[in-house]
Amino acid sequence: MKSLKSLALLASSLALAFGPLAAGAADTRAVTRTVGPNGEAPVPHTQVVLSATDQAAVQTKGYKAAILMHTSSDFTNAVTAGAKDVFDQLGIRVVATTDAEMDSKKQLTDLETVLALRPDMIISLVIDPVSAAVAYRKAVAQGVRLVFISNAPKGFKAGTDYAGIVTDDLFGMGKSAAELLSDSIRGKGDVALMYHDANYYVTNQRDAAVKTVLAAEHKQVRVVASKGIANPNDGQVVASALLTQNPGVKAIYAPWDAIAEGVLAAAREAGRKDLRVVTMDLGAATVLDMAKGGNMAGVVSDLPFDMGQTLARMGALALLNKPTPAFVTVDAVKVTKSNLDAQWQRALRRPLPPSVLKALAK
Repeated sequence: MKSLKSLALLASSLALAFGPLAAGAADTRAVTRTVGPNGEAPVPHTQVVLSATDQAAVQTKGYKAAILMHTSSDFTNAVTAGAKDVFDQLGIRVVATTDAEMDSKKQLTDLETVLALRPDMIISLVIDPVSAAVAYRKAVAQGVRLVFISNAPKGFKAGTDYAGIVTDDLFGMGKSAAELLSDSIRGKGDVALMYHDANYYVTNQRDAAVKTVLAAEHKQVRVVASKGIANPNDGQVVASALLTQNPGVKAIYAPWDAIAEGVLAAAREAGRKDLRVVTMDLGAATVLDMAKGGNMAGVVSDLPFDMGQTLARMGALALLNKPTPAFVTVDAVKVTKSNLDAQWQRALRRPLPPSVLKALAK
């Protein structure tokens, strides 16, 4: 999710807002379910619904919405498409869609520009929750209904300052990754885990769930090595060290697709055609390897189009002064070679890249 190739930058800013861990420390505590950045209990996205009466009420108001994104990626494109799908149904006009290019200062400038357009609702993934707090207070003062992806500005209260947060079922993603890892080695053998070595609750919860579920439900899968990684560009170096030190490892878990690309490179360099790799988040390079029958065994993907639809519905309910959940989670899916085409389209609502389709056809 969230263009995790640039997550290292995002995590450094989020570390200012979310404890209790220090920056650079990974959360290794056992987890049993997804919780929000402030400990909120999750509500499934399927419970965020608009009745026919709600829809009719929104359609008569001529509301305006803006979408402020942190970057441009397959994820953000799908989220935006999902939100616009609901907005079109409700007669809500999108007056601006912005890309902050992972620059928190640019995002604040984008917000100032958007507020001049007098939107009734804003959907946003906030890059720096600390610096954003003052700027987004202006939106609150202007009466704008806010819905956030994954995190909220520092000090903001759900139900008062914003409608709610929508994110992935982080524990569910970790559980699915653990199951794919076990399946890839027929439920038995040594594996290595790579985890995001930064204080970012999204990846921390996903990584911790992988470890928790393996220990609880896949007792013949033995974790013989666990290594943190902060910079996704170090994926090949870290994976090479793991394989050198643990030659009996049958599979490796990588926190997201950019890191998995490095693991695949390390496997090729070591001549390990037998090594299985499992990761989070869809990426063209990793699914191409999967389509070709390479080392990539499975990917866990969120559903960003569904997330966008949920964000739009949350905002519409807020415009009607209807109660909204503080923290909402969207499902994830397992992706393997056998279902790659269908799951890619389900998650991103666009066709597979031609190179991947060609590889699948062979």
